Amino acid sequence: MNGTNRLSEIARYLELQNLGLNLPLAVAFLLAAARGVPSLRVLVLAVVAFVGARTAGHSFNRWVDREYDRQNPRTQSRALATGRYSPAFALGLTGLGAAVLFLAAALLNPLALLLAPVALALLLGYSYTKRASPLTTPFLGLVEAITPAAAYVAVTAAIPIAAFLAVGAVLLWGTAFETVHSLGDLESDRALGLHSLPLWLGKERSLLAIPVLHGAALAMFASYGLLAHLGVPFGVALALMAIGAGEADLGLAQHPEEVRRAFHRHFLLAFLFLAGVVASLLLTGAL
Repeated sequence: MNGTNRLSEIARYLELQNLGLNLPLAVAFLLAAARGVPSLRVLVLAVVAFVGARTAGHSFNRWVDREYDRQNPRTQSRALATGRYSPAFALGLTGLGAAVLFLAAALLNPLALLLAPVALALLLGYSYTKRASPLTTPFLGLVEAITPAAAYVAVTAAIPIAAFLAVGAVLLWGTAFETVHSLGDLESDRALGLHSLPLWLGKERSLLAIPVLHGAALAMFASYGLLAHLGVPFGVALALMAIGAGEADLGLAQHPEEVRRAFHRHFLLAFLFLAGVVASLLLTGAL
């Protein structure tokens, strides 16, 4: 395997194509916390910490799930499932990602370093929850909700009330997204004895829960915007997100087999959120 193919394989292993789900939110919260562009040092260290944390959590999940992935038609072509990468490689990459996270956190500020083990425990712990509890889906939403808290800690070395609202909003938003994603794995999860919210609630009630979660998340995002002094453009972005989420939820309810379409809609909604923060900061002269 040449260098280009190796890099491409690692990118697929880490699913870098899915960075569009969380990276726009991470950038948005960094900008909001700084009321503009953070210093180059903070920006670089925050991105490095984000990449390290994601690498550790993702690689560990692939290691834990390797036997299940071999039995799931959707995942049986993954690198660990096919043997293209070894379990030792996955654990080594997990350790490397964790080391990068801790180093970046230490260089940011003492609170970031203090909270880094908590973030890592949540990232790694998710991999085991789906074996024991249907709450694995909101637990993964909680993992995603680390993002706003981490952004504020990186920039301000504190977690203000606005950041807690953002954490709650991302928790709800992430749970909705992960519920959509889990709908695509209902049969394989049931066959493998794994747990998820859709398996517990059933498909029909899950389809009803998704728009409720989206609506509650958007309400909390609106409260966050008020406390973070984000202006009208942010409200417009939330309104567009509501329309986009509502259209996706209605389409999913009518065609529950088209899970991937609703899944990909979250990419667009994440960028709408970022656009709303950027436009609001531009309007106030912060950018």
